Amino acid sequence: MAKVSPFRFLQEVRAETDKVTWPTRRETMITTIMVFVMVAVSSIFFLIADQIIRMAITFVLGIAG
Repeated sequence: MAKVSPFRFLQEVRAETDKVTWPTRRETMITTIMVFVMVAVSSIFFLIADQIIRMAITFVLGIAG
């Protein structure tokens, strides 16, 4: 492996970070809202699924016991 000086390394890091396309404030807000909506939808889905499974197990154990 070739040795690279710390100064050269920092120059290359700087050059690579200049190539990054950073999101705008609007894009960040939209993405954040989408995450919260998906968390809410997932929470409701798993709440309903959990309740259905609970009722099924209670029914089966109620009949068997």
